[in-house]
Amino acid sequence: MNTLEVKNSTLIELSKKYGTPLYIYNADKIALQYNTLLKVFSNIEKLKINYACKANTNLNILKFLKKLGSGLDAVSIQEIEIGLKAGFDPNEILYTPNGVSFSEINKSINLGVKINIDNCSTLEFIGFNNINYPIGIRINPHIMAGENYKISVGHIDSKFGISYYQIPYIKKIIDNTGINVNGIHMHTGSDILDINLFLRGIDILLEVAQKFMNIDYIDVGSGFKVPYKKEDKKTNINIVSSIITKKFNSFCKKIGKKPTLIFEPGKFLVSESGYFLVSVNVIKHTISTVFAEVDSGFNHLIRPMYYNAYHDIQNISNPLGRLRLYTVVGYICESDTFGLNRQINEIREGDILCIKNSGAYCFSMSSNYNSRYRPSEVLIYKGNDFLIRKRETLQDLIQNIVEIDF
Repeated sequence: MNTLEVKNSTLIELSKKYGTPLYIYNADKIALQYNTLLKVFSNIEKLKINYACKANTNLNILKFLKKLGSGLDAVSIQEIEIGLKAGFDPNEILYTPNGVSFSEINKSINLGVKINIDNCSTLEFIGFNNINYPIGIRINPHIMAGENYKISVGHIDSKFGISYYQIPYIKKIIDNTGINVNGIHMHTGSDILDINLFLRGIDILLEVAQKFMNIDYIDVGSGFKVPYKKEDKKTNINIVSSIITKKFNSFCKKIGKKPTLIFEPGKFLVSESGYFLVSVNVIKHTISTVFAEVDSGFNHLIRPMYYNAYHDIQNISNPLGRLRLYTVVGYICESDTFGLNRQINEIREGDILCIKNSGAYCFSMSSNYNSRYRPSEVLIYKGNDFLIRKRETLQDLIQNIVEIDF
């Protein structure tokens, strides 16, 4: 039985059981993606997969990936704390912040997690305060990689990382303060189409790593592209892994030691596991467009509006209906289009639509805009469905408000 794709009938049942809008995640698909990476990089002696939890921070997703053997990539002190609550040991968490306060850096040090620093000011702070703690450095390789400018984070104008041309300055800080630099990191961007750009970044990272004596890990980020539609391109993991394995093993031989190679996939691990179910409230005909208006909006799934991201939309209530053109929109008081002029099996009021690839950067970017409640989340594990987040209520919206008398 194929357990990697959840049947429409099961999705319909879950929409009735838990209501809509509803996020559903398939644990089997997450496990497949994780184990695929382990398999293709099996010729690297010391390998670590760290889940980039900003993609989906539900505690149960983290616990499941911990069970599979994953480490954790965190970008905030709160993600660290969630990771610890999920059962990760501090040394299994690699913290790569951007522009955070010195107090947050101190707190992460006190928690005992690994840290990548991406600016010289913080390196100086650590060194001048005689903080004896191993530190990794995030390098900016000046490479424009990633399908969308907003998720390209390794180019020359990016706020992320220290330019690899500033290595002499980093060395000066080390010489003057005695900081122990034990790791080198980069992340060029998400949804990488041109693997040659990513591999160029690997070359730069390995070249930089040779300039530091105490390297314990090389952290190459991730950004592997997953398909969002049938004809979509995806990163060829087999080709990438073969080339990276050769480069990394040659690097290890050259320096005479074997540091850990770290990957930090987020979307690759959880995106395809996710289904977002919405109900159709209204079919609205105008002189130029047929709108399918649903019980959600960019308060629940902002990627189509923010990144112009494509998500496949299927009518799982009427999968055999004739194809018609629809623009699928939400109920927010601004434009919130999930899909423009899409061919979808005939949609009727009350039908359930399924928005695919909703496991990454969907719920985690949701909000209470328009004072709407955020939806429930469900995990399918070993053939059973588990509620892993309750739907919000009015009390959730107002619980932190302090009322005053007028």
